[in-house]
Amino acid sequence: MASVDLDEVLDKAWADKALPEILGAPVSALKGVSDRDGELLAEAFGVTTVAHLAELKYVRWAQALAALGAAAK
Repeated sequence: MASVDLDEVLDKAWADKALPEILGAPVSALKGVSDRDGELLAEAFGVTTVAHLAELKYVRWAQALAALGAAAK
């Protein structure tokens, strides 16, 4: 079973929220993502929530390529 330290990946205001609420949160709930970054993601890709970002095909493609690169080492 995978786990994530929510304090490491979320702004403090979101770290104690339930997973469904986090997935519906704006991308700025992620640590290091500003409100402006969220606006730009929305403009460029239509991404408005953490779940939308996770489902973005470009993110998935980049993850797959990185996994292939790691496996090739």
